[in-house]
Amino acid sequence: MEVAGGGVVSASSSSSPRRVVVAVDESEESMHALSWCLSNVVSAAKAAVVLVHARSPPRPFYYPAVDGAGCLLTQQVMDSMDQYMASAADTVVTKAKSLCTAFPNQVRVETCVEKGDPRDVICGAAEKAGADMVVMGSHGYGFLQRALLGSVSNHCVRNCKCPVVVVKRPGSKQ
Repeated sequence: MEVAGGGVVSASSSSSPRRVVVAVDESEESMHALSWCLSNVVSAAKAAVVLVHARSPPRPFYYPAVDGAGCLLTQQVMDSMDQYMASAADTVVTKAKSLCTAFPNQVRVETCVEKGDPRDVICGAAEKAGADMVVMGSHGYGFLQRALLGSVSNHCVRNCKCPVVVVKRPGSKQ
């Protein structure tokens, strides 16, 4: 797990700020959820924001070759994919941090980038951070996409030990 920024604040202390975990990815929905959190949660009370990004590790996979024999990706290709995913994660976190910096109230920001399934990473990060709340965007998948891909927000609502707020973008048909 990569953790940057800020020290650890005890969630049990009554004088410590509220700790809000915000799940961020490359989608507009997650940035909207972060903006919503900054405007509605952070502005209402002192809060430390923990930005969590889950990056999927590259998986070796088999793809059919022209001759029908098939081929596995080489370690060099896998390493290249991993570097790309790390770069994409840095971009997402930088964008989210700049959104927090632009917020009028001073916000304490911590970041957590971890490899793994987003469902497990978000729930685990919330528990490790001693989160008082998790905020995440809704991608608005339909029934079939949710059945095939699974719903990260639904999993988090059911499994996180703190309240989870799922923010929908205005005008979405969810």
